[in-house]
Amino acid sequence: MTPAEEVSVGCRVLAAHGNADLIWGHLSRRDPDGKGTWLKSAGHGMEEITSDRVVRIDRNGTLLQGDGRVHLEYPIHTEIMAARPDVGAVVHSHAESAVAFAATGLPLHPVGHEGTLFWPPDIARFTRTGDLIRDRALGGEVAEALGDRNALLLHRHGLVTVGPDVPTAVMTAIFLEKACRMQLQVAAVGTAYDRSDEAEALAKRARCYAPAQLEAAWAYLVRGLPPTTAR
Repeated sequence: MTPAEEVSVGCRVLAAHGNADLIWGHLSRRDPDGKGTWLKSAGHGMEEITSDRVVRIDRNGTLLQGDGRVHLEYPIHTEIMAARPDVGAVVHSHAESAVAFAATGLPLHPVGHEGTLFWPPDIARFTRTGDLIRDRALGGEVAEALGDRNALLLHRHGLVTVGPDVPTAVMTAIFLEKACRMQLQVAAVGTAYDRSDEAEALAKRARCYAPAQLEAAWAYLVRGLPPTTAR
């Protein structure tokens, strides 16, 4: 697949699994030849994204290829990629469970398999502002808060996940939304709840999410995609 096709497929997978928010939220992929970043274009829902609705931009958000509009929050993607050479793809979504969970201030505990990807230590958080990440300075602060981690909660805003490729970044966003949702459900009972300790969490992280497992899971998600609703 071309980079634009990878982004379009990733966007549709995100939309089908808890990360859609009307026309907002975006996925990016580093250009394999070092010529900028491929990014979902603005003005369309993730479920509507086809390869012709993906644009290529530079670090300043200048449109290099494609005729779509550039998302205002492009610095989330470009500044993380500038700070992290290991990152090949970035997701930003407004997954409701992640927004609600961040508001509780609770540590994200591994009550199921998914939580082991983010704890220990507790998931990274960005609390400086809940407003849009609209310039390179704020994008740099988000990148700094993320550090070398795979995910970040933007308090009062949404989530950011990263990976070496589109499948990893997208599945990490899906797992984070599910981990937040599961903990909200058990916390709502109002009693103490069971969770993995550090040793078990680290063991499960390696066992449950090995590369071969992720590859098979990604193929399953792609097979289950509904037809695009693009017009």
